[in-house]
Amino acid sequence: MRLLHVSLTARDAEALAKFYKQVFGFVDRRTPMRLFGENVSRGNGLPDSNIYSIWLNLPDDDGPFLEIMEFDEAIERHMPAVNEPGYAHIAFEVRDLQASTDEVLKCGGSLLGEVTNFGTHEHPHLIVYLRDPEGNILELEQPFSGEKPKA
Repeated sequence: MRLLHVSLTARDAEALAKFYKQVFGFVDRRTPMRLFGENVSRGNGLPDSNIYSIWLNLPDDDGPFLEIMEFDEAIERHMPAVNEPGYAHIAFEVRDLQASTDEVLKCGGSLLGEVTNFGTHEHPHLIVYLRDPEGNILELEQPFSGEKPKA
């Protein structure tokens, strides 16, 4: 068994894909496509489904991918909370937590928490929770790299 992909339903698939490409360096896995018809509706249980689907890979990784879907008919939902049951967040390991956080904020995301060290002073493991421009929760982690921590 293996993880195939993580799927986000977007209000604007193109804009959300642009965010993930700009901030995390995602690349197109395949050409975006429109999914519709009887098989699509039978598979997802939604009559008359019409979905714009974008598949993105992390750079240099053809493993599990990010699928961003925009339905012609979407149901609006409240902003998800960190402690809400269900899928909680997508976590990314980054080399420079501050630079990645700055890029998320510059590209329309928002901060949920503050940078926290889950390691030690000698071996820091930094984490922070943010939101992408559509409100999906992200966790960024910067594990200890072997370098001395910054003062």
